[in-house]
Amino acid sequence: MCVYIYFHSPLVQKPFTSKPSMFSNMWSNIPSDLLANVFSFLPPDSLARARSVCRFWHTCADIYTSYPAPPGRRRHPAWFIALPTRSRGLFCYAYNPISDNWHVLSLEFVPGTVRPIAQIAGLVLFRPTSTTALQLAICNPFTRQYRPLPILNITRTNPVVGVIELDPAQHGPIPYFRVYVAGGTSEAPSGGASYEPTLEMYDSQHDTWQMIGSMPVEFAVRLTVWTPNESVYSNGVLYWVTSARAYTVMGFEIGTNKWTEVSVPLADLLEFATLVLRNGKLTLVGGTSGRDACIWQLGDGDTWRLIDKVPVELGLRFLCGKGSWGNTKCVGIDGVVCLYRVLGSGMILWREAVDKGKWEWFWVEGCFSMKGKQVQSFPIKGVLLHPNLSPSCILN
Repeated sequence: MCVYIYFHSPLVQKPFTSKPSMFSNMWSNIPSDLLANVFSFLPPDSLARARSVCRFWHTCADIYTSYPAPPGRRRHPAWFIALPTRSRGLFCYAYNPISDNWHVLSLEFVPGTVRPIAQIAGLVLFRPTSTTALQLAICNPFTRQYRPLPILNITRTNPVVGVIELDPAQHGPIPYFRVYVAGGTSEAPSGGASYEPTLEMYDSQHDTWQMIGSMPVEFAVRLTVWTPNESVYSNGVLYWVTSARAYTVMGFEIGTNKWTEVSVPLADLLEFATLVLRNGKLTLVGGTSGRDACIWQLGDGDTWRLIDKVPVELGLRFLCGKGSWGNTKCVGIDGVVCLYRVLGSGMILWREAVDKGKWEWFWVEGCFSMKGKQVQSFPIKGVLLHPNLSPSCILN
């Protein structure tokens, strides 16, 4: 027997209130685990519609969404979430790659404007922009849940942040992650500020921060001054890219607490450089003035291998005929890499086509209008995630 279920609706739906029908009675007799498996094939917006049909369907949908699938089993591409980099109201925009349209999501449940750092199991790790000292919190923009993390052991300004999401197959359905914070400046005993050559780690299982070691002062300075917050975790090492003097990659080995440094191809010519994870490998995306944007992958012996380039026609369209990649931003997650600039400009996607066994390039129109109304373009910070519609226990 082959069964088809089709829902087409906005992400947020009103509860179903009509009387039970023969259709709903038939589906209520299907075992919950089987129905949950059927729901696993639905995209997030259709799943939201299914959850609102009745209490039984709501429960079955939660059974599926409470067990996040491993990256290799994702059936739907990640959504792009765009948050304003400046104070423009408590909202964000979400791009649905399945229906190829944009949604606006309210962030009124979040106390103040925020800046995203990373995604964790469909949640967003971010820092409030209202304070210079680092504070971290997590939220789900779809279920409107929010929770601040505990205060760090050391008050730090502008440190780097690294995130490790542990495998749910080994640690159970509850998302288990660790957050590493390194460097930054802190208040010196004699007054003024000094660089903080230490690291501390947050463990979500124990909900606490602990000091885990020291770092070379030179690394602390470069990470604090020249490095964005974003990190990539690959083969036991947390990596950050830094633009001090010329671009380099700095790594922290989790098991040994040792720091390493890796050179970058075209280091002194790059106008932008971002680290992403591709098929478990550390990957560098970067572009130079008047040239292509390239994709390199780190191999054995700290050797970079060129694996692809942004197609010329997409690059020209993205840069609007200009030769500079200077304002380009990039973000990646399992199976997709996104190059973007501002909300109203187009984006370039490099996405894995699993059925074809290769990666393909796509153009995505920016969010310049919604429901017939023009949307003002402004600088954004993006994050890619798989929407999780089930309330998360780590946010309670």
